Amino acid sequence: MKAQEIFEKHLAPTSPSPMGLQIIYAKGVYLYDANDKKYIDFIAGIGVSSVGHQHPKVVASIKEQLGKHAHIMVYGEYLQNVVLALAKKLASLLPESLSASYFVNSGTEANEAAIKLAKRATGRHKIITFYKSYHGNTQGSMSVSDNETKKQNFRPLIPGIEKMKLNSIEGLEAITEQTAAVIIEPIQGDAGVRIPSQAFMAALRNKCSETGTLLIFDEVQTGIGRTGKLFAFEHYSIIPDILTLAKGLGGGMPIGAFIASYDLMQLLSHNPMLGHITTFGGNPVCCASALATLEIISEPAFLTAIEPKGQLIAQELNHPKIKAIRRKGLMLAVELNNEEQVNKLITYCVAHGVIIYWFLSTRNSFRISPPLTISEAEIREACEVINRGLDNI
Repeated sequence: MKAQEIFEKHLAPTSPSPMGLQIIYAKGVYLYDANDKKYIDFIAGIGVSSVGHQHPKVVASIKEQLGKHAHIMVYGEYLQNVVLALAKKLASLLPESLSASYFVNSGTEANEAAIKLAKRATGRHKIITFYKSYHGNTQGSMSVSDNETKKQNFRPLIPGIEKMKLNSIEGLEAITEQTAAVIIEPIQGDAGVRIPSQAFMAALRNKCSETGTLLIFDEVQTGIGRTGKLFAFEHYSIIPDILTLAKGLGGGMPIGAFIASYDLMQLLSHNPMLGHITTFGGNPVCCASALATLEIISEPAFLTAIEPKGQLIAQELNHPKIKAIRRKGLMLAVELNNEEQVNKLITYCVAHGVIIYWFLSTRNSFRISPPLTISEAEIREACEVINRGLDNI
């Protein structure tokens, strides 16, 4: 049976028309298919392969841990050196109020758990989120996401959710002493890279502090160097009460985290005991990959190189069919006239060896989120293909 037949018959689908590339091998910023055709990976698995494919330090860390052990117990019971090292490393890079990490398996689980923690800490149930937000696809994280089309066949979702407009300082009056948490992406990803204003973010932090509302920053997409800072909240000079991470943290392996103060995190251990549990959270092999990835990206010289690479992409994509480029670091949305143009361009680029991709909700724009290790030469090559594609759509 051919690979395509197996894919169609034995793997559950996510869409009627998947891209369907059969990738056999990946190295650096390149993917190789069954015919040994090479593609520049301008997406990195939606920001996941943050240090490229098969980075030698990440591979060595994974192999070293596999030589010791893989899974041995559910999260939180045993002392595992690599898990402890990752938690210590994160604490060293974050403010003191974000000192305790809980490792999970994905971004959506991190957001689910953050919402639970906020409810447990405040005794409140109201959650405020934002129009055009995206926080995941399980029941709770879908409840605080905006796309109604994606949600309509899965109701009822969790109650007590209210939405506000991004950058509306007046709208912050909706945050009251009855609000458990506000959850926000410091840069909205699925909305097509929408960046809040400094004034709005400062006012949001102040309003949450005034009302005893916990501020959750969903940095599943923006965290671990993607925006040119290790964490996107650094752009605003404010600190959330709870931080969620995933995607780029694992360097290609599945891991998520929600992070808060020591005191907040203690609340999940009692009343009830095991307030959040996960079998595979803190998997030592995934933590080994994450630790190596974090050590690479957190180097100052590595971080300072990210923003110029994003600037280069914006400079090279100078085609008249581009209506706008919204960007921070190497997180980019490129807006065209309509969804049809986006679809044609993605098809053209794949045919000519460059992987770009859609947004779930912002269909007139395409996504660029390459490995942070990409070189200037590789950027220029990929942008040349995109510009040629724009000539041909």
